[in-house]
Formats: sequence, structure tokens, C-alpha cells
Amino acid sequence: MKYIKKILIANDIKSVIEKEESFFNRENIRIFNSSSNEEAFSIHKTEKVDLIITHLDTPQMDGETLCSLVRNDKKLQRVSIVIVCSSSKFHIERQSRCRANAFLYEPLSLSTLFEKAHQLLTISQRGSLRAPIAIKVHGKYKDKPFFCISDNISASGMLFQTDRIIDQGDTIICSFFLPNSLYFLTEAEVVRVVEKKFEFDTCHYGIRFSNLNSNDKAAIEKYSKEKLLKLY
Repeated sequence: MKYIKKILIANDIKSVIEKEESFFNRENIRIFNSSSNEEAFSIHKTEKVDLIITHLDTPQMDGETLCSLVRNDKKLQRVSIVIVCSSSKFHIERQSRCRANAFLYEPLSLSTLFEKAHQLLTISQRGSLRAPIAIKVHGKYKDKPFFCISDNISASGMLFQTDRIIDQGDTIICSFFLPNSLYFLTEAEVVRVVEKKFEFDTCHYGIRFSNLNSNDKAAIEKYSKEKLLKLY
């Protein structure tokens, strides 16, 4: 008998997902929907879902409160949480207080959502030290600066999203602050390009840091471990 995966999705996101063919339609996936984070928490208490996809802001309860209630309850904390929000400075600052597994930015890319949901449902929750990170990265590519949003980070590299078109094998210079205010400046090689499924999707890239010193690597590794401990 196949194990049923339970996914709880905000109403408006569910209505968009239903229009596309994806693994969400498989018979071993059971979908629940909620109108608010307060309702999502109530459903999760009863159903013990595997994945929650919701918004940072909803009536009655925000994403920070939802994550705090879930992560502080031993019976409920073993769930992955994806928060959808804007890329505004205000929302990015709030993410450091929100113990979610991943943040996706509006306008929502369905291909990115499907990829992230599949990853969270199939990969061991403690099997990686690539921690979610809510930062803006200043990048420089062929002498032209650009901004990107990082999804996660490890001592070896980072996954980020941007509108800039970059090729696998290209080298960029990136600078960023971790939430603990440490500053990093490093060259990096683009080692992964996530193919866009829709015309207006954000581009996602995986990069490998080229010249971080041992202290910088240790600081990032420490951040990753501490972040994952907070999530669970």
C-alpha cells in the first residue's frame, strides 16, 4: 500500500495549481485547503499533514505565528512549510523570524513551487545542511551588477533566483549578509541552471563558491546547522 502524502494549501494557491498537470494530482497525494493560517493550523492539528503551503499574511494569523505554533509543538513540528510572500524589504526582514523550510516570491512560479514541494516531500528533512536563507544578494556578472534572492545556502554554495540570464559555467561575484550580520564577498561558478517551464518564471541557479576562506565556510556551516535546528 502506498503511503499517502498530505498537503495543505491556501485556497487561492490551490485554485491555480488545479489548472496545471503535476504530481499533486497523483492518487497517493491528498490535498487539503485553508482560507487562513489559523484554519491551516487547525487542520494540521487534526490531519498531521506532510506539507503546508500558505501565505505570510492572512486574516487572524500571520506566518510567523503559524510557524512558531507548529515548531514548538512536538506532535506537529515534523512538517515542511512553504511561505509565499512578496520580495519587499519588509517581508524579507520578517522571514528571519519565520521558521519555514522555504520562501517563494510573488508572482508565484508554479514550476518552482512544484520543484520545492517535491523536494520537501521526498528528501529527508534532516538530510541536508542547505539551510533556508532570506537575503538579497548583490551580484556582478560581466561588469553589470544585479540583485537576486537566495533560497538556501551551504558552505559550498547557494541556490538563488533572479531575472538575469546566466549560463552554466559562468563566473559571478556575489556579496551578501547572513541574518547574523556577517558579510561575505566571493567569486562563484554557476554549476546548475533550473530550466524554466513557463515564460514568466524567475530563473533559478545553483552556484559553487570559489574562494571562501576557512573562517567564512565555518561561519556559513554554523549558520546552516543553527537554522535547521530552529526549524525542527
